[in-house]
Amino acid sequence: MFNFGEHLKALRKAQNITQKQLAQDINASERGIQNYELNLRKPTYDILIALADYFDVSIDYLVGRTDNPEINK
Repeated sequence: MFNFGEHLKALRKAQNITQKQLAQDINASERGIQNYELNLRKPTYDILIALADYFDVSIDYLVGRTDNPEINK
């Protein structure tokens, strides 16, 4: 089963970004990012869009529907 939190954390760490920096850059709370990475909460539609735009990947890639970050961008 796909683990959104681990996927988000891997994307963030690959770009050497802290949770705090990511939160500031997408206008979210640091605690919210922590909750997403720990799979305690699921992001809203608006946050998914912000994350996909921020990491320059498709939403399908972000949520594990494809391994290709370019599909449907």
